[in-house]
Amino acid sequence: MRFHFPDAAGRLEIAQFPSGHSNLTYLLRLGDRELVLRRPPFGTKVKSAHDMNREYRVLAKLHAAYPAAPEVLLYCDDISILGSPFYVMKPIHGIILRRSLPAGLDFTADVARRLSESFVDNLARLHGLDYSAIGLADLGKPHGYLERQVRGWIERYHGSKTHDLPEVEPISSWLIGNLPPANEVALIHNDYKFDNVVLDPGVITKIVGVLDWEMCTIGDPLSDLGTALAYWVGPEDAEELQKIRWGPTNCPGSLSRAQLVERYARVTGRDVSSMVFYVAFARFKVAVIVQQIYYRYHHGLTKDQRFAVLLEVAKILLRASLHSAESGAI
Repeated sequence: MRFHFPDAAGRLEIAQFPSGHSNLTYLLRLGDRELVLRRPPFGTKVKSAHDMNREYRVLAKLHAAYPAAPEVLLYCDDISILGSPFYVMKPIHGIILRRSLPAGLDFTADVARRLSESFVDNLARLHGLDYSAIGLADLGKPHGYLERQVRGWIERYHGSKTHDLPEVEPISSWLIGNLPPANEVALIHNDYKFDNVVLDPGVITKIVGVLDWEMCTIGDPLSDLGTALAYWVGPEDAEELQKIRWGPTNCPGSLSRAQLVERYARVTGRDVSSMVFYVAFARFKVAVIVQQIYYRYHHGLTKDQRFAVLLEVAKILLRASLHSAESGAI
């Protein structure tokens, strides 16, 4: 760090951001300078999901066109330093909303509504970028994206299976049998939710940062919207979904999932008639991501006690996925 930032004087202090479940993120203080470091998790089984060089390359090209993406500063593949590749970026200061609202935050119904609108508008803005002009045309394989994703996530589930979960077979069959026609492609985040969004402390409805780009690719934008909806739990949802809520999406004034879809369609002009499929798939995908993390805990590859409950979270998401498929509701 001193070699790359010779003007930063003082001792190096390191603290871990505790809330992430995948790639590990640390705050580095080198004198008066603050930096953020990202590295893969310990004991991971899915190497392709934690490609630090790929994540760094995406952000190095994306930030200028989409300033909410972090500005990266350096990449290091010398594993003798940390035991894995890592990269360093500038911090984005602001508020991140999690399950419970920060104490003292004035989160009125009007604020909740306007933030919901900003949330979906910001995703639409990402999907409207000319990814070829940015230099990211080689990031993914758009042809056959959705079918490849569905089959791939089914395989990933079986690769991280720890228990027999009865919903897996019927929802897997439904997803394969109900693939919508090929959609247009866009640059997609693939894990867009409130706790990956940084808000301006002075104007809480303004998004100043979007974090965790490890799954970013070129693909179906409706699958990205579906992922955001899979994390969006409203006040009308079942109690078991309320228990795994990722953000304050059930607060008075927040848009419903249907309203988010309607606004996205109005802003982008895209056909959203197949959103039931995308929500069912997204809930299945998030269940598999949770299962992959639980696999590491189950086999003693991590001792993080937060992961002990993730099998139950995966079960809830699988039930919600199957309910969407069977009921036709998002």
